[in-house]
Amino acid sequence: MALLIREIQPGDNAALAAIIRSGIEEFGVPLEGTAHSDPTTDDLYNLFKTPGSRYFVAEEDSVILGGGGIYPTAGLPAGCAELVRFFLAPAARRKGLGVKLLVRASEAAQHAGYTSLYLESFPEMSRAVALYERNGFQYLPAALGNSGHHACTIWMLKTL
Repeated sequence: MALLIREIQPGDNAALAAIIRSGIEEFGVPLEGTAHSDPTTDDLYNLFKTPGSRYFVAEEDSVILGGGGIYPTAGLPAGCAELVRFFLAPAARRKGLGVKLLVRASEAAQHAGYTSLYLESFPEMSRAVALYERNGFQYLPAALGNSGHHACTIWMLKTL
């Protein structure tokens, strides 16, 4: 079994949208005001053609396990990108894959010239939040930027 972390491809859209939406449903967080209701979730390949963005897909034996990316969300401070659409299928969790994706996204952000990464999440996604904490993300008192995901209640920032 060979684990591969690669750039997003056009054929990845449906599998990634399903992983993202089922993850949001699994944790019982709001569907509206999250990536669940965001129409760009269905076409991540084209969304991540935006300059300053990258999206990485985790795959094993040609099965997509999840992904995560960086995006220059409107309204963020200069030098800051958002960690976005960071989801893993249930079978892929607790195996260190989240750390590998997070490191890859952080390295891509640094390479693109970003000095910090911002993210939005929920208390219900406690394992993901703990991963962010262990990897240097600090809590913020309020949202940054204009992600359109107004339902999120945890906001975090990491200096790269």
